[in-house]
Amino acid sequence: MKKLTPDPPATPDDTPPRRYMALTSNDCSIPTLLIDTEAPLDVLHEAAAHRIRAVAQLLENIASDDNLLGNPALLQDFAQLCVIPLRDGCDLLDVLGRRLQAPLLG
Repeated sequence: MKKLTPDPPATPDDTPPRRYMALTSNDCSIPTLLIDTEAPLDVLHEAAAHRIRAVAQLLENIASDDNLLGNPALLQDFAQLCVIPLRDGCDLLDVLGRRLQAPLLG
């Protein structure tokens, strides 16, 4: 299983940021899933919240099912299933945080 690592910053500090940022959950050298870093803040927030809530719901269901806890392969599959939307949500929150900080930094 490939370990997911965040992408390095899109641009150096002295160049303008790119409008579209690849999701770090992309498992490909040519990104196909992108975040519009100029999307409205409420849209970025809702997209992040939706993904994080979906993972929370799945984890709550797993925690309440004793049959799953004894199957390591199944647990690994569920963990991978959770990592992708959770990483996407974190990427969206990173963009949201940068957007919110930009007016404060100048």
